Amino acid sequence: MKNGEKISMLTAYDASFAGLIDAAGIDMVLVGDSLGMVLLGYNSTIPVTMEEMLHHCKAAGKGVKRAVLVGDMPFMSYQVTKSEAITNAGRFLKEAGCDAVKLEGGTEVCDTVKAIVKAGIPLMGHIGLTPQTASQLGGYKVQGRDADSARRLLQSARDLEAAGVFAIVLECIPAQLSEAITRMISIPTIGIGAGKHCDGQVLVTHDMLGMFEKFIPSFVKQFANLAPQIKEAVADYNEEVKNGNFPAEEHSFNMQLDVQSLFED
Repeated sequence: MKNGEKISMLTAYDASFAGLIDAAGIDMVLVGDSLGMVLLGYNSTIPVTMEEMLHHCKAAGKGVKRAVLVGDMPFMSYQVTKSEAITNAGRFLKEAGCDAVKLEGGTEVCDTVKAIVKAGIPLMGHIGLTPQTASQLGGYKVQGRDADSARRLLQSARDLEAAGVFAIVLECIPAQLSEAITRMISIPTIGIGAGKHCDGQVLVTHDMLGMFEKFIPSFVKQFANLAPQIKEAVADYNEEVKNGNFPAEEHSFNMQLDVQSLFED
């Protein structure tokens, strides 16, 4: 942060969106495993593979000129062994051109975090609601609402900082708790459904633009509502194609050539 200015972060999964987001001045572009639901039609982030993440990171990287590009490590890409975690994290930088990676979990993943950081890979943490393990947390619910779980999140934040992460995403936790964590640690906190006291904010771009209609999280502010506009535009195109109004003369190329002569011997 500079002069107390907050950090802005949005998701992107391809070069077009990443380029638009980067040009608008966003600080960090996250290629999130949310692409599983947003782009690939999965019911959760669990099925997302390393190859899918690397594919989309490469694409998004083509559009990023100045923002920090962060790749999300998918489920089971860092939980098996520390060696495999280092290898997979390294692929995001080496093959996909990311500047850093992100993984979910608190105290329980800190040994893995230390190994990845020791290998020279910049790493962002993620605690609170962690979608990859949402079923263990009772579903997609606010975390840290009782004293015990709040203490665990405070300890996880301390442990992740000590393990070497450069920032921590705080997802779906009470604003008072995120404020306490932000004051307690010296690295930036990036909130999503965690109130205004974090050092920065992140949203899924398709949520923020009103393009994902299956559900709208309560913490999302829609800065646009593009889904109805997109459907209306597609319907207009469909109608004009059907009735022959598109393409019109101005959408066609004309040539100074007697086409009939091409069929003569």
